[in-house]
Order: sequence, then structure tokens, then C-alpha cells
Amino acid sequence: MGERVTITAKIPAEHKEKLRKHGVNINRLINDTVAREVHRLDEEEYQALLKEASKILQKIPEDHLVKLIRRGPDRVS
Repeated sequence: MGERVTITAKIPAEHKEKLRKHGVNINRLINDTVAREVHRLDEEEYQALLKEASKILQKIPEDHLVKLIRRGPDRVS
């Protein structure tokens, strides 16, 4: 993990009090929530890239793809 930054957010006082009352580590909660959202966004981007790659690969004849795969990555030319 890289450099850390500080963020500020305003939440209702009663939410903060309830979290404190239940011993919730707010810093950990925020970090975990942000990490999950970043992961979700990454997955969304990967899905879009896969969809785009699929459209491109569908334009290549199947037998040609099979030949390329059998040759291996070092002999694609």
C-alpha cells in the first residue's frame, strides 16, 4: 500500500455516537468500505475490458485463434 492521505467527512452526530457506543473503529470502517468500493470499481472496469476484448476476438476466425494459441506467445508473428 502506498502513501496515505487524510479525508474528512461529515456524518450525523447520532451515527457517530452509535458507532462509538458499539466500539466500532471508525477509521477501520472507512478504510474497509473505501477498499471494497475501489475493488468493485476495478472489477467493473475489468468487465468492460473483457466485453470489449470479446467483441474484438469474435471478429477473428476460430481456426486462426486456435493456431495462434497452439503456437504459443513467443511465436505469434
